[in-house]
Amino acid sequence: MLRAALLDMNNGEFNRGIPMLKTIMGRYANVIKYDIFDVRAKNEIPDLSYDVYVFSGGPGDPLLNDGPWFESFFNLIEQLWQWNRREDHKKHAFFICHSFQMACHHFGLGKITHRYKMSFGTYPVHKTHAGKEEELFEGLPDPFYIADFRRYQVVEPNQDRLKAIGAEILCLEKLRPHVHYERALMGMRFSPEMIGTQFHPEADPEGLLAYFMEPDRRQSIVDEHGEARYDRMIRDLANPLKIQRTFDTIIPNFLENAVEQLAMAV
Repeated sequence: MLRAALLDMNNGEFNRGIPMLKTIMGRYANVIKYDIFDVRAKNEIPDLSYDVYVFSGGPGDPLLNDGPWFESFFNLIEQLWQWNRREDHKKHAFFICHSFQMACHHFGLGKITHRYKMSFGTYPVHKTHAGKEEELFEGLPDPFYIADFRRYQVVEPNQDRLKAIGAEILCLEKLRPHVHYERALMGMRFSPEMIGTQFHPEADPEGLLAYFMEPDRRQSIVDEHGEARYDRMIRDLANPLKIQRTFDTIIPNFLENAVEQLAMAV
């Protein structure tokens, strides 16, 4: 039985991400046992005894040092990196949104900036050449659709640093010819065992549909982001070829790949 650490980065705020990740990981209960760590609210950081690490998204500035967890979080990323450089039994890690931004910052792969306008809803992302070869994206079209909720972004990739550590950009923000903004990095393979996405691959369309169609929540989204964006998001969540396909593919592929690779290492 493999052991997984699920790192909750929501700082005590209610979020659909953790329940959805628990649902996905529960499908692998016959091969993976997981523990949850409340990183920001309770300063809970897992040790190196786990085989798989899943880092959730979360609110706020990813570079704000607002507690003792902050340095410990970066230390964990570095410890996992160094472990995989020297040990045969690798540690597999997946970083989502807030955690993805922090990992990119830790490795010096890009610049973290405040987005000119919050990204909220469902959007297409485009694969890079590396993304077209990425095994976790196998079965996804190009572009493929994602759920994206963020005020921050990773831009200005450091090509020298990418080359130095062997990292690869996997996908980029949708094309926006009407605005003069750099496209954000939406996915990165940091190493053979460590990968992350700016978007939320754990987004369960069925659960999100019910959540966002609650009358009070619908009205608050329409007030802040507009009715057109809300309606598009609802249509995309209901389309089995869009968010559902991403939900069914990326995290399950990551977990299945980790199980397969770790079984071979025994």
